[in-house]
Amino acid sequence: MLVFAKENKLKFICTNIPRRYASIVNSKGFEGLDNLSDQAKKYITPLPVKYDAELDCYKQMLKMGQMRHIDKDYDILNLPKAQAIKDATMAYFILKHYLKGKLFLHYNGSYHSDNFEGIVWYIKQKKDLNILTITSVEQENTEVLNKIFLNKADYILCIPEDMTKTY
Repeated sequence: MLVFAKENKLKFICTNIPRRYASIVNSKGFEGLDNLSDQAKKYITPLPVKYDAELDCYKQMLKMGQMRHIDKDYDILNLPKAQAIKDATMAYFILKHYLKGKLFLHYNGSYHSDNFEGIVWYIKQKKDLNILTITSVEQENTEVLNKIFLNKADYILCIPEDMTKTY
């Protein structure tokens, strides 16, 4: 994508938070970011971060984390906060570089925008933009979309469960 943008003289904006800063939130909560230098803070959304623990994406992440983590010293409540700082930072940089009347195409993992939450929720807190989302789902029969996937995104790519994976 970077090569395509360069060859076609298109703007290419990296919106993600550096992984080390999301890791700080995962271990210390949002408060851990307060100790970052002013230079480091240029790579993240302005603090403090608005956070809604009741968003389904963060509640689901908490459930998944509770099934996986057994370390008593680990604060599981920070796991969805680490996801939220990623979402908030991507939304911040999208809005910072968005130009009215221009298309802004953003690539992200589906968890960051499924069900119009994550990045979409953060953008909508600041600006009412026309946002379209795309996601992919896997199911055995690709002829009819399973009802559990309805309204997950504006466009849903239905992929066979047995399709070869490259990750």
